Amino acid sequence: MADEKLERFLEDIGAQSHLRVEADLGDGFVRLRSSEAERRQAAQDIRSTEDIVIEMLRNARDASAQNIYVAVSREGQTRRITMLDDGDGIPETMHERVFEPRVTSKLDTFHMDKWGVHGRGMALYSIAVNAKQAHVVCAEPKKGSALYIETDLSSLSEKVDQSTFPLFLKSETGVVSVRGPRNIMRTSCEFALESRKMCHVYVGSPIEIAATLYKRGLDKVSPRERVLSSGISELDICDRLALASDPENFASIASTLGLMMSSRSARRILDGEITPLVSLLERIHIVREDAIDALQDASSSLSSSSRTQEHHINASLNRDERGLRIAADDMDAFKQRILEAFQEVARDYYLEKDVDCKVTIRKDTLHISLPIEKLR
Repeated sequence: MADEKLERFLEDIGAQSHLRVEADLGDGFVRLRSSEAERRQAAQDIRSTEDIVIEMLRNARDASAQNIYVAVSREGQTRRITMLDDGDGIPETMHERVFEPRVTSKLDTFHMDKWGVHGRGMALYSIAVNAKQAHVVCAEPKKGSALYIETDLSSLSEKVDQSTFPLFLKSETGVVSVRGPRNIMRTSCEFALESRKMCHVYVGSPIEIAATLYKRGLDKVSPRERVLSSGISELDICDRLALASDPENFASIASTLGLMMSSRSARRILDGEITPLVSLLERIHIVREDAIDALQDASSSLSSSSRTQEHHINASLNRDERGLRIAADDMDAFKQRILEAFQEVARDYYLEKDVDCKVTIRKDTLHISLPIEKLR
């Protein structure tokens, strides 16, 4: 606190520049202090929401997390990200210090990955420099972590299209490429594929993540443990929602994890109305490049009720050039196009947009099912 007062005092008397300069070299050149150089570098490390997401994912992976849960939401120009994991956790004494420069737990594991150097102790510092808020919600050694980040999109941008799920295409030579905007989902999918041997990633709204954690908790914590537990602090962070006794209690526990919601939303989760998420690896299907045209034709034919066209869709999606029936490797892309078309209907008729699309293939028909849920 004393240091902050001194810094404000020096700034008031015009001495702020001296705090940033180690030496005046003359002719307009100066040598910056290390702290100022770090601050400027940190401002450049993070240039978008997607940069924040990938840095936090890398941190969770390197903290030995086997499961990472990313809750994202937006209100106006405010982007909110809560990331939970079941990794090594963070001691309470380090909850604030992890956002300082050069603080790292990776003294002996400094390494390079697809996104560059990791282990410098600059990721969380860079995020904090660029965010409106950045703090540890809760974290304990060996019990996992929950971190909350809030940004202003007028100063830190992100891709405009955040609804498109990426396409993963395999060429005839076996090379996999990605198509789609470099949004949060694509960033997370690429990380999930790159880190598939180490961890699983789940991405959704705070309510979807809460529903997923609730299911996880029920699967891991026995009824006896739930009854005998003296409080949520006994459980791993990602399992704590299993102790929720009613909607109000559910919403209260969720808030301690950085997942804000109403009691009404909590009730929907407890009543099983919100479907838990599957990991991104289960949602990613690599599609043959030569199947894209067939998929686009199938998508455009959805506006017609002709049984002949339905039969054509069925044939296009389930046979390759050799006439073989194949697994649903391109079905996921087909469902995504259906969901994109459904967005406009949902908007115009005040329906829930985030629903599951089910496609069932019979002998000569293709059935598409979309649940209708009115907004509450």
